[in-house]
Amino acid sequence: MPAPPSARVTVVVATRDRRADLARSLPRHEAHVILVDNGSTDGSPRFVRERFPRVEVVEAGRNLGAPARNVGVLRARTPYVAFADDDSWWAPGALDRAAEIMDAHPRLAVLAGRVLVGENGRLDPICGEMAAGRLGLEPDLPGPSVLGFLARGAVVRRDAYLAAGGFDDVVFFVGEEERLAVDLAAAGWGLAYVEDVVAHHHPSPSGDPRGRQALAVRNALLTAVLRRPWRVVAIGALAALRAGPAGRRGLRDAARRLPSALLLRRRLPPPVEAARSLLDP
Repeated sequence: MPAPPSARVTVVVATRDRRADLARSLPRHEAHVILVDNGSTDGSPRFVRERFPRVEVVEAGRNLGAPARNVGVLRARTPYVAFADDDSWWAPGALDRAAEIMDAHPRLAVLAGRVLVGENGRLDPICGEMAAGRLGLEPDLPGPSVLGFLARGAVVRRDAYLAAGGFDDVVFFVGEEERLAVDLAAAGWGLAYVEDVVAHHHPSPSGDPRGRQALAVRNALLTAVLRRPWRVVAIGALAALRAGPAGRRGLRDAARRLPSALLLRRRLPPPVEAARSLLDP
């Protein structure tokens, strides 16, 4: 008897100091979970090993940021990998459906699922933007084309993800998806939003909204330096200056990482840049 579709999917979770969130989310996953711990100090690795012995725990020893997911993907032995945060999980049957869709669409590298937030299950605004289909529909993809996604609601084709380098140390965390998305598109892969593959996100109350806003500004600028025309970088820097304290902090932090970004700078192919420009404000 062939293996169920979910047996072809591994869930990779990156975490740091979120033991309470893990206690709620880990029991809800239907596939094998690889948990990469980013140097937690709250005893998360030991807690997970004792409470959830089937979860494969990898201790990074320090905060790797989003690239911690690369560690999990390298360890996975399935063709598809679904990401989740420590405060998110996939709906029942979602990974079976995702595997079926990716089997049927061999050019699809990223399936961006529908993310429902909180107890009321409101649609994440980014999913609403993806569903709008501003980049159109391609005949060999299962939904609207996208050039970004929410990692917590994404299933990736493992080989394509690794060939594109996974997430990077320059952006590190927050908004890390865009650079990977455009690189996959540049390599000829497809990315699509699929509404009937659902993930749930119950945001942890321990977040820092102001700090996250500054990170978002920083990383948007760094992503532009990595792949976009200098005109786009200049527009983004000017917008950051006008965006108040968080914007100016983000601009300062981006300047500190500028040398690393310049070393990895590579312009997108014109068709991908033209598509990405359709999403600019």
